[in-house]
Amino acid sequence: MFKPLLFCFLYFICSFSSFASEPGSIDLTNSIFGFTALSLFVIAYLLVIGEDLIHLRKSKPVLVAAGIIWLIIGWIYTQNGIPDEAEHAFNHNLLEYAQLLLFLLVAMTYINSMEERGIFDRLRIWMVAKGLSLRSLFWLTGILAFAISSFANNLTTAMLMCAIVLKVANKDKKFINIACINIVIGANAGGVFSPFGDITTLMIWQAGLVKFEQFIVLFVPSLVNFLVPAIIMSFFISNEKSEAILDESFQLKRGAKRIVALFVLTIATAVMCHSFVNMPPVLGMMMGLGYLKFFGYYLRLSLPRSLDKKRSKAQANNDEKALKMHGNIIPFDIFEKVARAEWDTLLFFYGVVMCVGGLGFMGYLSLVSEAMYSHWSPTYANVAVGVLSAIVDNIPVVFAVLSMHPTMDLQQWLLVTMTAGVGGSLLSIGSASGVALMGQTKGVYSFLGHLKWSWAIVLGYIASIAVHFLING
Repeated sequence: MFKPLLFCFLYFICSFSSFASEPGSIDLTNSIFGFTALSLFVIAYLLVIGEDLIHLRKSKPVLVAAGIIWLIIGWIYTQNGIPDEAEHAFNHNLLEYAQLLLFLLVAMTYINSMEERGIFDRLRIWMVAKGLSLRSLFWLTGILAFAISSFANNLTTAMLMCAIVLKVANKDKKFINIACINIVIGANAGGVFSPFGDITTLMIWQAGLVKFEQFIVLFVPSLVNFLVPAIIMSFFISNEKSEAILDESFQLKRGAKRIVALFVLTIATAVMCHSFVNMPPVLGMMMGLGYLKFFGYYLRLSLPRSLDKKRSKAQANNDEKALKMHGNIIPFDIFEKVARAEWDTLLFFYGVVMCVGGLGFMGYLSLVSEAMYSHWSPTYANVAVGVLSAIVDNIPVVFAVLSMHPTMDLQQWLLVTMTAGVGGSLLSIGSASGVALMGQTKGVYSFLGHLKWSWAIVLGYIASIAVHFLING
């Protein structure tokens, strides 16, 4: 499926190269430099896809491709006497990545902290105690991903649900793969009907094209997008019970519940920063990292007193196991949690953002968007936007659409909001949540594993579009 989509993408570029690039930039879409940059991007993505086969980390090819693309741009603009234009464009894309990096870094730090404090182990014990089968776990994590991503970042939500799956079924690779697919679909679909659920939804809301309360009409179509593939995949999951845990006396480490509360407060802070003062959500996330650092300081400062109290209680109860456990406690270290972030994924995002940003500056993104909306009806173009977002990140695709200012009514703007959000589920590399889960599972959930179920995801994609027109006119 991936190759035909690539060929379609290349066809657009070759067929409509007469369109101009961004205002103030040099049109490189029909030059050897542009074709070289585009070829580098395609080769880099092919290497990313083959990560499982060639065992080359996905960040390496896109980092090199991004560097060469921007070196080409810098050299051309220097030769034309306008190096400042290229530098400004690079800094703009770097700022976009910096916000994404810091947002993800805080989210990963909280997840690592909750894992170290035993939150996911406790959830695993709770799920096993409830007698959940693998099929029940499949539905529970998918539904939670859909629900939570409507008000929290879909990437963070997907990573949380994936961590639970890894804890409950850490030896069943087939189940982990299909459960992660379901989580990615649920997280992407859940972020469509709320301005805070996805970055592209935020972009369209901020542009004033769709009002806050108007997004809710996408709830049913996005729910259909999630349910259709989920129902199909659920028939291929056994009803066997998840693996039992022998140690039922497991206890959360000190401060675990309060870290969860701080994480919720961090999400609320990020939402309020954008909603009330129009600041980027990353501001709230970095404030949330400050919350966690202060709490980590408190945990370390009060550790001796807490240990003395617990040892006294254990000695009074003659609890040898508790005495041994309290004697081996390692103080909470937030920088150790930062170091455990999935840096390969974070560097991969840099490569993707800078590659796509460079191609956009050369004129390719504007070229494709303008060609689509000039030659097709808005419906076909918006459906194609969703397919394109499975290959190229949906953020620059939606940005290119917004920069073209196509004439569309509310129904069509809602349609492109939905297709851009859920279209990333067609491929594992089509959304941030998919890419992050590939890194989080260490390759258990992979591009090829996701591709095997793309036919079911396509059915959900088609069904959600049909329901949108049926309900919303």
